[in-house]
Amino acid sequence: MPELPEVEVVRRGVAEAVVGRTVRDVLARVPRLRWPVPTDLAQRLAGQVVRAAHRRGKYLLMEFDTGWLIVHLGMSGSLSVAAPGTPPRTHDHLDLVLDDGSLLRLHDPRRFGAVLWHDRADGPVESHALLARLGVEPFSDAFSAELLHRATRGRTASVKQALLAGDVVVGVGNIYASEALFRAGIRPTTRAGRVRLARWQRLADAIRATLAEAIDKGGSSLRDFVGTQGQSGYFQNDCYVYDRAGQPCRVCGTAIRAIRQQQRSTYYCPSCQR
Repeated sequence: MPELPEVEVVRRGVAEAVVGRTVRDVLARVPRLRWPVPTDLAQRLAGQVVRAAHRRGKYLLMEFDTGWLIVHLGMSGSLSVAAPGTPPRTHDHLDLVLDDGSLLRLHDPRRFGAVLWHDRADGPVESHALLARLGVEPFSDAFSAELLHRATRGRTASVKQALLAGDVVVGVGNIYASEALFRAGIRPTTRAGRVRLARWQRLADAIRATLAEAIDKGGSSLRDFVGTQGQSGYFQNDCYVYDRAGQPCRVCGTAIRAIRQQQRSTYYCPSCQR
């Protein structure tokens, strides 16, 4: 699933290629992804200018004068900019046709993604049901070790599960949680409520550093993810632990271990992470 770095890479590509353009038409080839695609989307967007491209957690928010188009890439989705007249491939489910003829195209083989509309008359986009309860952004001033420490007092869930829950901090998905916990020297099975403030400080710093590095490297392309120009990310080539079970730790040489936590793979070094 595309995580925060991948969505941020897409946001930047959309901002560069699409912001300032006028939508000429919307071509929706399927009536439903994870939820129904609004049937009146073409009427809502035709003639409107894309004012900005934002990101909230793993959601891409394209801003128009009358509201926001909310896009989630699901398990396998991607957004690409295609030349005018480019024929759709299988699983190319939706196009925004722009004033120069170019296409912002959603490709989603599993159809777990979403394309929704939030009208400005219904309030700020942050009030949308999918966004209203999300935790803080890891690059915001609100994100801190003190926040993590305070929010996890009494939690019996593991520290990794607390990161993935999304109610305290958003966007730290499976790959980057494993990598940040390694950098912070914290074993992923440690109970979140037992992590002391000093260790949360190391983890908060590691989360920011890991996500920033992943964005700089175009995200991670383990299966389907590509950027808006079709480029693959390469953060996965330098992972310390993720998807490296049985291989030597890049720091100490101990074999990396893999376990399952809530049906997700977790990777860690039993020597470096205590």
